[in-house]
Order: sequence, then C-alpha cells, then structure tokens
Amino acid sequence: MSGLALIARELGATVTGSDRSESSYTALLRERGIEPALGHRAEHVPDGAEVVYSTAVPPDNPERQAAGGRELHRSELLAQIAALRRCLAVTGTHGKTTTAAMIVHVLRACDLDPAYVVGGELRDAGANAGWGAGEWIVVEADESDRSLLRLDPEIAVLTNAELDHHATYGSRLDLEDTLREFMSRAAQGSVVWDRPELRALCPPNAVVYDAPDPLISVHGSRFDWRGLEVSLSVPGRHNAVNAAGALTASALAGADPRRAAVALSDFRGARRRFELLGRTETGVAVYDDYAHHPTEVSATIAAARTLAPARLVAVFQPHLYSRTRALAGGFGRALAGADIVVVLAVYPARERAEDFPGVDGHLVAAAAADAAGGRTVAWLPSFEDARAFLDATLRQDDLCLVMGAGDVDRLGRALVS
Repeated sequence: MSGLALIARELGATVTGSDRSESSYTALLRERGIEPALGHRAEHVPDGAEVVYSTAVPPDNPERQAAGGRELHRSELLAQIAALRRCLAVTGTHGKTTTAAMIVHVLRACDLDPAYVVGGELRDAGANAGWGAGEWIVVEADESDRSLLRLDPEIAVLTNAELDHHATYGSRLDLEDTLREFMSRAAQGSVVWDRPELRALCPPNAVVYDAPDPLISVHGSRFDWRGLEVSLSVPGRHNAVNAAGALTASALAGADPRRAAVALSDFRGARRRFELLGRTETGVAVYDDYAHHPTEVSATIAAARTLAPARLVAVFQPHLYSRTRALAGGFGRALAGADIVVVLAVYPARERAEDFPGVDGHLVAAAAADAAGGRTVAWLPSFEDARAFLDATLRQDDLCLVMGAGDVDRLGRALVS
C-alpha cells in the first residue's frame, strides 16, 4: 500500500491515508511528504476522495464506509499503474520481493531505469516504489487473494508454488490453476525455475533457469550463470536461485547479461529480508526476516547457519490463524533447525481469534519441541516475556533471528536499541 501511495504522489495525485499504528512504512511516507493518520475513522477521508484498500481491510471499515462507493482494491490501482508501462511481474509463494528487488537493481545498473512497486524497501533505493523514466515497470503479482489475475504482464516470473493461503485456496490444484492462468498472460515470455511441477504451469515456450550450485561462504555465495560468474553478498542457497531467476528475467527485458551479472555483486537486499538490525550491548547480531511459511523459515535458518554463529536463536511470530492451523507441524520442524526457539502469539492480520478456537502459537511451539531433540523451545506469547527471556539467554557470538510477516521486527529493534 505504501508503494502505491508513493507512485500515486509521483504521478500527481494528492495522497492521504491511515494505518493502525506507526511502522517503518508510515515513517517512509512521512519522509516523502505524505502524512498518514493513525487509526481508522471516517473523518480521515477527504470529500470526493477515492479510497484504496487492501484485502486486510473489511467492508465495515469506517473509511471504506465513508468512501460511498468511491473505492478500489489495491490490486486494481496496481493494475492501472502497471498498464502505463511494459510490465514485468514476479509471482510465487516465496522469494517474490527479493527476486523483484534484484530485477530492479539489475535494470537500474544497466541504465534501463524501471518504475517499480515491490513488497519491501530496497536498501539501495531507500523505498519500495519509484517511477523511473524507463519503459519497464517491475511489480510483485500477489497470489494470496488471486489479485494477480488483474495484471497483464509482458514478462511473468514464477519462482515456486506451495500452498500458503489456505483461506483462499482449497487445494494445491486450485493454486496451480490460478498460477497457470496468470503465466499464460505473459505477452513476451514467461520465466520459470526449471522444475517439472513449475514448468507444467507455464506455456511451452517458457524460458527456464536452473538452480545454481553455489559456493557458500560467510561472505555470501558465488555461482555460474550462462558462463558468467555471479557473486552475491546476500546469504543462502535460496537467494542464489532468486538471483538466477532475476538475471534471466532481466536479460529477457533487454539487460546486457554481462553487466547484469556484475551488477548483482553489490545488491544489498530488501528490508525485512535477512536484514541485520544491529547488535545488542553484548555483541549479539540480530537479524530480521519476513519468513512466514515453513519453507521460508527453513531456508532462512540455513542462511543464518552460513554465518557460523556460536548459537542460533530463532524467534518466530506465526502469521494468520488459518496458516498456523494448517502448517503448525511444518513450522515446528523448520524451527527445530535452530539451537534455541522462541514462539510468539499469532499475528492475526485480517483474521479473528474467535473464528479459530484453540489455534495459537502454542501449536507451533509444541511441534518444535517434538522435533528439537531436547533443545530449548519457549512458548512466550507476549513481546515483553520474550524480551525478558532473550535478555537473560543471549550471549556473545550468538545470532538472534526474528521471523514473521507481522510486527516481530519491533521486538528485534528493541533488542538492539
């Protein structure tokens, strides 16, 4: 939403808005001259304004009510903006933000100056959206609510496909049908990781990329792409796969392959994607990641292991009751890859606890304890209790990794403040 606000302002609109509480995104908007209000009240909506809302905002929201029918879902506005340029859209269950951010970084380095709207702030650009002067716009295509089907991209990238949004899709086949329809819309071409189950979702002429076999070190990774050596400072095998997809898509959009491969060496990542928040007073490195699916949690823990910490302490905030109910066992097994595990209460987002009786983070904690082989697993619902536990537990040369798609980054920032 904040990215759309920034683009709308760059295109000449007068932009106001609101959010439930302060965040890094409200701070970014204020830096760019937009003053979001806190809380949702009808008086926040100026006369005659068109209200743009996300899936998380219900119809009875007072600001949607005040719009009097003058409203757009965020995906409708994104589609209108994307239609102004040649659209390169990235979809998939995992890796959308990092892959899209890599594409933006490469296209900018190759003097193609794209517009972009992505799900996380690019560390180099200091924003999650920009209206470059080039012919391309790079966007994330959100499969969570099927709103990706409002886009008509020239190039579509599919990173992977796993069932994640159980309130939207009744089965994996349901998800695959949606992705197949989206990928068929790519007018110039589709780009897909070379796995049979993913190729089956794309047209026969899709451009495939292989999963590289990277050389992993504490400094990142190195791998070969089309005979060119690529160096990455962002850790993890999953990021090498993301990079291969980003390079392939960038080349299809007109980037010089050699310049593109060199450009990724100084890619610094996106915020909340294995982001170093700082160090505690005792020297513990604290990282934050948006991981909110077992596959993402497992990949992020593996990436953290490449930094060779004395102990890896994983703090996880489950996101959505529906996802927690469906995937608690998978989360527990993934978290058991850490030396110490802390599980917080579920971040509900658009869901209500009363609709999911008996579902909370304790399900994840119990699954982690079953898989952890006697290692410490703590179920600490509140930030206050988790902070007290971490203050007493963390020691020099540990790495503390906070993960989740909610507001767990606030806990991470408190540890290093």
